[in-house]
Amino acid sequence: MTALNITRLNSSDSDFDSLLKHLLTWDEADDLEIHQQVLSIINSIRKEGDKTLLNYTNQFDHTQFKKASELNLSVEILKQAWDTLSAEKADALQTAANRIRAYAEEQKMHSWQYTEDDGTVLGQKITALDRVGLYVPGGKAAYPSSVLMNAIPAKVAGVKEVIMVVPTPHGETNQLVLAAAYTVGVDRIFTIGGAQAIAALAYGTKTIPAVDKIVGPGNIYVATAKKMVFGKVGIDMIAGPSEILVICDGKTNPDWIAMDLFSQAEHDEAAQAILISDNAHFLDQVEQSINRLLPEMERKNIIEASLNNRGALIKVETLLQAAEVANTIAPEHLELSVEDPETLNQHIRHAGAIFMGRYTAEALGDYCAGANHVLPTSGTARYSSPLGVYDFQKRSSLINCSEIGADTLGKTASILARGEGLIAHARSAEYRIK
Repeated sequence: MTALNITRLNSSDSDFDSLLKHLLTWDEADDLEIHQQVLSIINSIRKEGDKTLLNYTNQFDHTQFKKASELNLSVEILKQAWDTLSAEKADALQTAANRIRAYAEEQKMHSWQYTEDDGTVLGQKITALDRVGLYVPGGKAAYPSSVLMNAIPAKVAGVKEVIMVVPTPHGETNQLVLAAAYTVGVDRIFTIGGAQAIAALAYGTKTIPAVDKIVGPGNIYVATAKKMVFGKVGIDMIAGPSEILVICDGKTNPDWIAMDLFSQAEHDEAAQAILISDNAHFLDQVEQSINRLLPEMERKNIIEASLNNRGALIKVETLLQAAEVANTIAPEHLELSVEDPETLNQHIRHAGAIFMGRYTAEALGDYCAGANHVLPTSGTARYSSPLGVYDFQKRSSLINCSEIGADTLGKTASILARGEGLIAHARSAEYRIK
């Protein structure tokens, strides 16, 4: 391991703003070669369907499927995965699923309407999407938590059919992923992955049904494909590297904070872990904890690269100033590891998820607290929100004019329409004027 060299910033320095901006800069390389490869794959799937899908699956996942029907995993296989889980794992999956479902139930939007004095009715009708595609990474890098976090809100929203795709490199499946799919009631699963899976979900093949929206994490090829099919279908988001920002008043165990930073840094070398404190001595303590604990971490090389490349320890004058810096960063995960998190939270405007108090580790949110772990990254928390039930519901406006209402509104509409030069609009409204 090379020497750890975490960036240190101080809000009182004259160049703090520019240094912070540089620290936060992350531009995913727009690899033209990857773009062209993905575009070629999408076009091939659109033109040749199952035949090309089967060829790409065998090529990239090193499988030997003979026909497209073999890509469909039966419910019996999912049930077997669930039935053969250890009691400990089954209980953990079920506990997490129950908590995520309870949280999601609170998010459901409901239809509403009101009646005006003249009898005109205005309102909003809420309906669920018909069919959603869920992409789940497969093989050894498998995430059953992604199944729970994406499928449960869709089911709670009332989506009629949830289609899951998961690659099986060398024919390898993950028991926990399949068991998670079974316990949350995923309707159909296909053993495909990569850009070809996204294309199949977006445009449909004889075997793979086309969906209305695609959600779930994936590699650069999956992310690029999601960008390209957006418009044909909806997508959840284009996620950047994982992020954690911790604000601490210096009174939390520094080992806890160091491990919280590790929890996101271990995702990949581009992940970002930042600590802000008004206590300079505490920043030193946490850095000491990092150096002491890092050698024992299984993913120490990834953590080291992440902290060296994009990590930071930031000294501020006050916790209020820490909140201002946090709003500038707009992090995916924000821990308020302070004595009075409720008060500090009043000053937070931009964050994907906020973890309150010293005992609320971000990792709890990743798995089982209940709130969704699919969160906006790269500063997009300034204008976007966590994945939720509302992402699987649509709003339709309701307008039911009474005879009197049509007379009153028709006069207004006529004036505005003629002002825009849209005479057919005006006359359509005028026909209903008494």
